[in-house]
Amino acid sequence: MKPIRNNHKHKDNVRKVNGSVGANIRSEILAWFWVGLVFLLINGTIGQARVIPSGSMEKTLLVGDHLLMSRIGYDAGVPFTDFHLSLWRHPQRQQMIIFKPPFAPHQTDLVKRVIGLPGDLVDFRNGEVWINGIKLNENYAVGLTQPAPRGSAPPGQVELALPYLVPDNCYFAMGDNRENSYDSRFWGCVPRKDIIGTPVMIYMSLDAAADAWEPGQIRERALAYAHALLHPGSVRWKRLFHIF
Repeated sequence: MKPIRNNHKHKDNVRKVNGSVGANIRSEILAWFWVGLVFLLINGTIGQARVIPSGSMEKTLLVGDHLLMSRIGYDAGVPFTDFHLSLWRHPQRQQMIIFKPPFAPHQTDLVKRVIGLPGDLVDFRNGEVWINGIKLNENYAVGLTQPAPRGSAPPGQVELALPYLVPDNCYFAMGDNRENSYDSRFWGCVPRKDIIGTPVMIYMSLDAAADAWEPGQIRERALAYAHALLHPGSVRWKRLFHIF
């Protein structure tokens, strides 16, 4: 009878081990579920990362600057979907914003600076910006501020007429690099519903080819990061952790 009792003990031990392994697996799955849930919450309502692919905001933002964006109070959305909801905060004049292009909502988000608020009268005189009859002091701007050339508006968009009265729930935004920025001068104002956040910090900045930061350029981007690991001089160290 001893072999039978030992066999029962062996089966009990196997059950205990299996139960322990099953409990560990369930615990691990639950832990990763909460990690994923927290990630989605942060990504959808608190902050996200962005990379600057063009020179339209130079010298404030350079190609290859990696930004942390705050969505707090501006927008909440479901990550990896087009669903988002505007919240209670509204941008101030000369504040940088990140928004979905109103002329092409499915393209990459843009970063520009708010120049005109709802109800403002925006005008350009001698390469400078005037708001409600008062010249705007812009120590961040590079180049002259000129109207968009005739015929440069996107299909379906009305060409901007100056002076321009900014509509309700809309913002007039331009890049700091005025002679190299595709902005409200070309396609009109940014609706409040398209604004998703504001840059808060540069957490990384790499001096690499501009095409590495274009959407879909996974190989080029990976090579840029690998190059930075091998050649730390390509990192713009002085720009790291700059807060706006």
